[in-house]
Amino acid sequence: MACRIEKKIREQLKPNKMKLSNTEKTRLKTKYGEWAIVTGASSGIGLELAIQLASAGLNLVINSRHLDKLQEVEKQLKANSIIEIKIVASDVSETEGIDKIIEATQGLNIGLLIVSAGYGTSGNFIDSSLHSEINMLKVNCEALLSLTHYYSQQFVQQKRGGIILMSSMVAFQGTPYSANYAATKAYVQTLAEAIAVELKPQGVDILAAAPGPVESGFSQRANMKMSMSLTPQQVGVPILKALGRKTTVLPGLLTKFLVYSLRTVPRWGKIKIMEKVMGGMTAHQRT
Repeated sequence: MACRIEKKIREQLKPNKMKLSNTEKTRLKTKYGEWAIVTGASSGIGLELAIQLASAGLNLVINSRHLDKLQEVEKQLKANSIIEIKIVASDVSETEGIDKIIEATQGLNIGLLIVSAGYGTSGNFIDSSLHSEINMLKVNCEALLSLTHYYSQQFVQQKRGGIILMSSMVAFQGTPYSANYAATKAYVQTLAEAIAVELKPQGVDILAAAPGPVESGFSQRANMKMSMSLTPQQVGVPILKALGRKTTVLPGLLTKFLVYSLRTVPRWGKIKIMEKVMGGMTAHQRT
């Protein structure tokens, strides 16, 4: 298990990946340092963002449910960066998990919050597990709300800060065969758009990152088969570069193509298109 974790992290640390420029690293550290919180930091986009922030010299509070994975992330990041790292192994679907993050950050100069923890479900809505659907709401929406509310108040008091919330390209219309997941991302998208306006005058930047399909543990947990997708390395840098400059970012050329090609289609048409797209990804569940 440890070897597989280490291999995945090493893959994301390969030198041929997208990198932040020195100018961008300085901007991020100056505007959002000294410390950043990253939930869902043990894999996928969360891990990629942690890697990029470490390269910019920000100290990190990294969170996920898996202590062993976080310890391996800490080991690899410290091998490549001179930063401080605090591990918070907790389940953000539980109130105690949120409290652990807040307690661990007391006394730290937090300037950036990235809420990357989340997961999806797929298939026919009526065939899904109600427990799984409710738990997904807690992770994707309730935990995100709690953390955003707490740290936005802190950032307003210090008159600086940034928050990145993970939306999705499915947030912009109903998505058959992924109905509740898309609904959770619509919540994230609309929340981010609104509080970005409210908090901008207070010196706080809010960004909704809305990628298309990304290769990570997401598809396996959602029981989806994705034939065309981005890698975390393709979306991490564009997300961080957009912070403070945009309210929503569509990271990666594939994401832009998928979203822009639907932009002139009426909402009912988008839903029909997403029915075909998601139907192909989840057909194996209904045969």
